[in-house]
Amino acid sequence: MKAVWNGQVIAESADTVVVEGNHYFPIESVQPEVLQASPTHSTCPWKGEASYYSLNVDGQTNKDAAWYYPAPKDAARQITGRVAFWKGVQVG
Repeated sequence: MKAVWNGQVIAESADTVVVEGNHYFPIESVQPEVLQASPTHSTCPWKGEASYYSLNVDGQTNKDAAWYYPAPKDAARQITGRVAFWKGVQVG
């Protein structure tokens, strides 16, 4: 699987975990230079509290386009250490 935004591959892995239709990539498979920590958080009743990254590619920013669960609840432990994408990021 690849995650592509603004013409650049930002993540690539044969080891993604699909939860609710979203591919969660191992954090090691993401290009670290494109990730910018965000102060945004949200809560999922069964996964826990999500944190976000904005993506920076070629001088453009996609705010809060990646999310992860730093300490997922037991029901979602398979996404520990993984990142998912949205907001125009093509995953396939």
